[in-house]
Amino acid sequence: MTSAQLGADASGKEVSPYQGSPLVSSQGKTTIAGVVVSKIAGIATREVSGVHDLGAGTSRVVGALRERIPGASVNQSQGVSVEIGEKQAAVDIDIVAEYGVAIADLAAGIRRNVIAAIERMTGLEVTEVNITVHDVYLDGDGADDADAAPARVQ
Repeated sequence: MTSAQLGADASGKEVSPYQGSPLVSSQGKTTIAGVVVSKIAGIATREVSGVHDLGAGTSRVVGALRERIPGASVNQSQGVSVEIGEKQAAVDIDIVAEYGVAIADLAAGIRRNVIAAIERMTGLEVTEVNITVHDVYLDGDGADDADAAPARVQ
């Protein structure tokens, strides 16, 4: 292919155009629900070292309460929102990073893992993964640490 056929991305690197979708064939069409893509993205994000938790403040509080209910399952899509088309998906992820982790490297690792997981499992092309870091977790910080020292003043 020539460079005119390939096109170029924002960095000037040549890329080939996206070729159709494995979800549409002459035998029928496969539709993937947003919750499926959200779960895949949430699990793939949690697999990356340096991610402490997913979600903004309110969703983390609700998630923590939900986990304390006997028999309740963990909400794997907490902190993840997606937009899905017929062939493409865009993902927004809210995280809490562990202190000391290079946030730019963490974001790149999350993007890599999320894109690979979604594209491999669903056949959708991931057009973007936007990451918002809402907080940085310190060991011994807040309610997540059961071994915290007793309060100094009672």
